[in-house]
Amino acid sequence: MILETRQREQMLPQPVVLISTVGRDGVRNIAPWSNITPILRPFDEIVLASWIKRDTLVNIRETGDFVVNVPPVNMADAVMVCSKNYPPDVDEFEKSGLKPCPSQQVKPPGIAGCLARLECTLTEEISRKNYSLIIGKVVLLEAEDKFFNEAGEMDYENAQPLSIMLGDKGMWFTRPVYAGKYADYSEMFMKKE
Repeated sequence: MILETRQREQMLPQPVVLISTVGRDGVRNIAPWSNITPILRPFDEIVLASWIKRDTLVNIRETGDFVVNVPPVNMADAVMVCSKNYPPDVDEFEKSGLKPCPSQQVKPPGIAGCLARLECTLTEEISRKNYSLIIGKVVLLEAEDKFFNEAGEMDYENAQPLSIMLGDKGMWFTRPVYAGKYADYSEMFMKKE
């Protein structure tokens, strides 16, 4: 089957995060995001893609701060509330019923009940006609102890981080599950004979 190239997101499972920001006027904003990824190890940066007309993008540009919150599957309903196109003067914490938790390094609050929070500062914006790539530096990474081991690895079977698969007219909320195979990073390297 050959599909349209624009359907690429229908082929790729994507994470769901909630990005919290605060506008110059102090209004709190939450927006769901799936076009986000860490930049290569060992860097402490992430990149997210944004349409030009997003309150989140405006807030990041104006303040330089944002928080990436990793929600569990039981927040799917709140994610959908936050996905609505509210005017910039609407506090989306109030609309969604999500509770803020104070950040340590940036002004926007994190979201209570999330599995992890990445406090970020704007490093660079790469602008195109219809979208921007935002590169952010993770200045603080906080995780819920009960879902992570001492090495900082998530127990994703119990944590149940939210992800999605996109379709032609909608999306399926999903979560990662163990595929029955574990591999050490060392297995990626060719052994010298």
